[in-house]
Amino acid sequence: MEHKTVRVAIYARVSTEEQAEHGYSIDAQLDTLRNYCKMYGKTVYGEYVDRGVSGKSVEGRYELQRLLRDVETGEIDEVIVWKMNRLARKTIDLLKMVDHFSKYKVAFRSFTENFETETAMGKFALQMLAAVGELERNTIVDNVKMGLKQRARTGNYNGGLVLGYRSLATGDKRSKGSSLEIVPEEAAIVRKIFELYASGKGLRAIANQLNHEGNKTKLGNPFSTTAVKEIVTNPLYAGIIRYNRFENWNERRRKGKNPDPIIVEGKHEPIIPKELWEKVQVLHNEKSKVNPRVFDGQYLLTGLIRCPECGAPMVANRTKNRLKNGTFIIRRYYSCSNFRNKGSAVCHANSVGADYAEQYVLDRIREVISEPRILQDLLETINHRKSNTIGPLKQEWQSIETKLAAIDEKRKKYFALYEEDAIDREMFVTRIDQLSDESEALLQRKAEINHELGAENDEPITAEYIQGVLQQFDSLIQLATLEQKKSLLRLMIKEIHINEKREITSIVMTFDEQSQTLFLGVDPSAMQAEGSSFLSKEKVHLFRAPNRFTIIL
Repeated sequence: MEHKTVRVAIYARVSTEEQAEHGYSIDAQLDTLRNYCKMYGKTVYGEYVDRGVSGKSVEGRYELQRLLRDVETGEIDEVIVWKMNRLARKTIDLLKMVDHFSKYKVAFRSFTENFETETAMGKFALQMLAAVGELERNTIVDNVKMGLKQRARTGNYNGGLVLGYRSLATGDKRSKGSSLEIVPEEAAIVRKIFELYASGKGLRAIANQLNHEGNKTKLGNPFSTTAVKEIVTNPLYAGIIRYNRFENWNERRRKGKNPDPIIVEGKHEPIIPKELWEKVQVLHNEKSKVNPRVFDGQYLLTGLIRCPECGAPMVANRTKNRLKNGTFIIRRYYSCSNFRNKGSAVCHANSVGADYAEQYVLDRIREVISEPRILQDLLETINHRKSNTIGPLKQEWQSIETKLAAIDEKRKKYFALYEEDAIDREMFVTRIDQLSDESEALLQRKAEINHELGAENDEPITAEYIQGVLQQFDSLIQLATLEQKKSLLRLMIKEIHINEKREITSIVMTFDEQSQTLFLGVDPSAMQAEGSSFLSKEKVHLFRAPNRFTIIL
C-alpha cells in the first residue's frame, strides 16, 4: 500500500511585547517546525505567520483566519505549532479551533507539548495543558493587578496619558510612568476647563470654545463633550488618585463599573484647588439629575449617514417648534456627530431630514428590485469593481514576493561579505537588522492581502443573485420590528453619502458570509412573531453566495 505523505500547515505567532521582552523569534519557531517535518517525512503545505499580534482573540490575526479557511479545503492533514499558546491563550478558544480542525479530519500538534489529539487521552491532555496554561496566565494577571492596586493605595499613579501631566520613569521598566510632573501649558487648559464649568458653561460650549481657540487633547485631537467630561470628573487634578474605576475593561468596558474604586490622596502635585474641584462636582451632579430628553429611538440610520463636509457619522437630532395654533411639532434630523460633540470649530450641523432619508433608502432598494435596467447597470458596476479590486491585490502580492526574494539575496550577500571580512561586524549587524525590518513590513502586508483575497471571490455575480438578496432584505424589513430593522440596516448598510444640498447620493451595502447566512437566509414569515429573534429561526436557501460583495445603490 502506498504511503500517503502528511501535509502540514505550520502556524507561528509572536506579539510585539513577547518579542521585545522574552526574545521569542518567528524564525526560531519556523526553523524548529520545519526541521520537525523534515525529520518525520512530512510535507509543509504552507506557513501561516502572524507578526506582532496578540493571541487574545482571532481579530487582526489574518494568517490564522486564512489557516482556518484553508483547513476546510481538504488539502491539510495536520496543523502544528511550536507551543499551544501560539494558537490561542484561552482554553475555550483553543478547544474551538481544535474542534474545527477535527471536523475536517485535520490533526493538531504542539511541538513543545508532545501529544496527539486523535486519541481520547490526547484530547484529555490537550484540555488539561490548555487549562493549566490559562491558569498560569490568569495568576500572573491577578498578581499584576494586585500589585497595581497596592501602588494606588499608597498614592502612586499607575500610568496612562492624561492632559496636564507627563509620566516619568521611576525605577525599572515595569514601574515606568508611575510618577507625575505638571506640564504648565497643558495645566493652563485644564484650569480653564474647570473655571468655565464652574461659571455655568456646559460640556459642548466648553469644547466649542477650546476648539475655536486651537487647543488640543493629549493625543492632539479636537476636544469633544466626552473629553471635557472626563477632565471635569477626574479627581487626579485635585491631587487624588482614583484607580480600578472599571473592572475587566477588555471584556466588559463601561458595563464593568466598580462600585468601590480605590480613592486616596496622591503623591503628585494638584493642578486645581480642592474648593474648585468640589464646586464643579456639585454642579455636575445637579446637572446629571435633570431628566434626560425624551428619546424613543425612532432613528433607523444613526451612524450610517456620512457628513458631506467632514465624513463623520451623523447622529440623531430633533427640534420642537410651536405652530401658530399653539401646538408643538417635533422634527427629526440626522446631524454631524463632530458638530454635536465638538462644535462649529470642527464642522457644521449639515442636518438631513430623518423621514426623507429613511424613506429614500427603503424606496431605493425596492426601485432596484423592480427595475431590470437599474439592476443590470448595478451588476456591471459590481463585477467591474471586483475585477479592478482583485487584480491590483494580486499584482501587489506578486510585487511583495519579488521584493522578499531580493531581500533574501541581499541577506546572503552580506553574510558572504562578513565571512570574507569585507565588512566589519557593526555594519553587518546594522544592515541585517534593516533588511529584517523591511522583510517584516512586507510579510505583514502580504498577510493582509491574503486575508482580503480570501474573502473575495473573482467569479462574476449574477443578476438573479442580487435580486434575490435584495428581495429577501426588503421582505425582512417590511415584517421586522423596530429593533430588528435597526439590526438589519446596520448589518447590511456600510454607509450612506449625501451632498451639500442634503440629498442622498449613494447607499453602500456590503454583504459578507455572516450576514448572508444569519440574516438573508431567514424565512420572512418567521419574523411575524412578536419579538422574535431572526437569528435563531430556521434558514431557507437562496443561492450559492460569494464570500463578500458590495452594492452601491
